[in-house]
Amino acid sequence: MTTRGTISLERFLQWLDDLDDLYGAARLLSERMRRLAWTIARMSMLLSVGASGVVAALREPPLGLAVAILLFVFLLYRSVTQPGFAARGRRAAA
Repeated sequence: MTTRGTISLERFLQWLDDLDDLYGAARLLSERMRRLAWTIARMSMLLSVGASGVVAALREPPLGLAVAILLFVFLLYRSVTQPGFAARGRRAAA
């Protein structure tokens, strides 16, 4: 009787292990889907911002020029004040 009880307990434990594997696989799949959704959202946001910038520059050229200059100044400021940017270039050259 104990042998039969042990076999059914082993089957139950194996079933629980399979259930745990199925849950883990579902979580991995949901993580991939989440990353894909965020990538699509970021890309669509980037494209819409770029398209609206082009439309604004075509409708109001002085406004487009002002925004482009502000963006350029911001990028210059960031490259000068960001300490890791120049150090990464030196490490790559060495």
